[in-house]
Amino acid sequence: MIVYSSTKKDFIADVMANQIEKTILTSFVRELGHSTGKSEVASWRDSMMYMNNVISDPEIPDDAGVAIEYRIPQTSKRIDFILTGANSENKKTAILIELKQWSEGISISDKDGVVNTKFFGEVNHPSYQVWSYATLLEDYNANVQDQNISLRPCAYLHNYNRVGIDRDVVIENEFYKEYINKAPVFLREDMHNLQSFIKKFVKYGDKGDVLYAIENGKIRPSKALADSLASMLQGNQEFVLIDDQKIIYETALKLAKESTEENKNVLIVEGGPGTGKSVVAINLLTELTKRGDVTQYVTRNSAPREVYQVKLSGKFTKTRISNLFSSSGSFHDIEPNTFDSLIVDEAHRLSAKSGMFSHLGENQIKELINVAKFSIFFIDEDQRVTLKDIGRTSEIIEWANSLGVKIHKAGLASQFRCNGSDGYLAWIDNVLQVRETANEKLEDIDIDFDFKVINDPALMHEEIVEKNSLNNKSRVVAGYCWKWVSKKNPVLKDIIIGGYSATWNLNSHGQAWIVHSESVSEVGCIHTCQGLELDYVGVIIGPDMIVRNGKIITDATKRAISDQSMKGIKTKLKENREEAEALADAIIKNTYRTLMTRGMKGCYVYCTDPETQEYFKGRINNKGKKTVYDDIPMGESFNIDK
Repeated sequence: MIVYSSTKKDFIADVMANQIEKTILTSFVRELGHSTGKSEVASWRDSMMYMNNVISDPEIPDDAGVAIEYRIPQTSKRIDFILTGANSENKKTAILIELKQWSEGISISDKDGVVNTKFFGEVNHPSYQVWSYATLLEDYNANVQDQNISLRPCAYLHNYNRVGIDRDVVIENEFYKEYINKAPVFLREDMHNLQSFIKKFVKYGDKGDVLYAIENGKIRPSKALADSLASMLQGNQEFVLIDDQKIIYETALKLAKESTEENKNVLIVEGGPGTGKSVVAINLLTELTKRGDVTQYVTRNSAPREVYQVKLSGKFTKTRISNLFSSSGSFHDIEPNTFDSLIVDEAHRLSAKSGMFSHLGENQIKELINVAKFSIFFIDEDQRVTLKDIGRTSEIIEWANSLGVKIHKAGLASQFRCNGSDGYLAWIDNVLQVRETANEKLEDIDIDFDFKVINDPALMHEEIVEKNSLNNKSRVVAGYCWKWVSKKNPVLKDIIIGGYSATWNLNSHGQAWIVHSESVSEVGCIHTCQGLELDYVGVIIGPDMIVRNGKIITDATKRAISDQSMKGIKTKLKENREEAEALADAIIKNTYRTLMTRGMKGCYVYCTDPETQEYFKGRINNKGKKTVYDDIPMGESFNIDK
């Protein structure tokens, strides 16, 4: 998605008419469905004046394409400025420019590809940032690959002078040479150098043809972490970490290096679905293992571990696999500081006791901190889905303090699931009444995500089967509201809704159900998909969550008796009904929130309750009402008038 696209000639005309920020804002609202703050509008005005001066060079063709605020497919990241054309050999070229208004307060970090800034704290070096964005664009856009479009990233800090206190040894320091070589950085004095860089790669104009190719390029399938795991563990870079992912990765490596038995550290990383928690975790496992640290990747969820084992089978020995991946219940009888580092993914699923009968150890959080010099917890409290889940940031902090361990916190916000739409996740929270957000209607959100409410579960399952035929990355899942009768008698059907019938995931597949191709005919549950991702997910919402008069009502008694996630709820109801009902309500909503955010490309929903079905339909669109874009207030909070 491109917010603003034009030619060099028309872009200059917009700037000279003092209309550029208004034009960009109008397009921004039209494409994204909301306005933005005054600071971003001001940055457009100032930065575009500088870019106008740069590309006014007569040797840069008038019909070169200009794009502003291009959103990289399947992410929430935007490239500030793109100039397109062809080089002297008529090769299609796009120059990607990261614009920064920094003027002071930059210092060298001791972390790879990271700088310290006065106002924003630790951030990616601009050269690393724009190079990582170019890499994402190459990975996701088919036309960039198929048409052999050459991407040339660079950064322009148009307010930053070399004159001053050793400024030249900061942003251009040798420490950042690797990334500056990949994406040169230009400062205020370098306008002519930037012009030369552009003219080197854009000799002929293209009238926006390259922009059109990029904008309309078919989206390549996203890499799945499980599929890339073996390559990553063999030392290959499969995922380029961007923005906050890179900062957290480098922070964790630094803490791991500094941690000792006397100087123990805990890093808590909060992040919602699709923000790259597991990608960062596996990258850390790879790097720390390569450095010789005694390290393990830990989850309570067995599904990710079993899927990883399937993917690694034949490439690594069972012993090596077991040395890398472990259950969170394996540490209650291990000596303190046995591990250099523990990487705890899905930390929200940690429980107090371990063992099949929950009778071993004292507290998993305490035990994990105790056995490692450095432990990192990746957590999303809104994915706690059983009564036993104790994974909360406050709980980790409490145990770390009691053990005298230093605490560090960080957050992941970059969105890669649901086609990179932060708005979809906010809409899900609003629809499920987890929390109020501004995202009332799905159509109001800038989203290239296939969401449907389908009236027949059989038709929904058929669509998922069709999607799955492409790459075996689509499945149907459901709330655990039907008994697992086929577990003892495979001939029987578990889920029967009118003329539709299906079985729960086969016992023979265990927790690796999601990767077996024949399992697309079955239905999975929260326990076999949490921590994993799909391209398309079909979700059956059962009678444990219904809507009456616009209000979500949850009922734990509608869960199947075989579901262990609500075990103990009757006792809690007797002890404190109000507290128990609130806890059960959160677990049920968290379950459907998790199920509905497994898909990278789409989510199809069927509700067993008719009123609930209509509720979801009503939250998709505005029933044909037109959106008005006239008289947009610049830089103010803006609600689209329907």
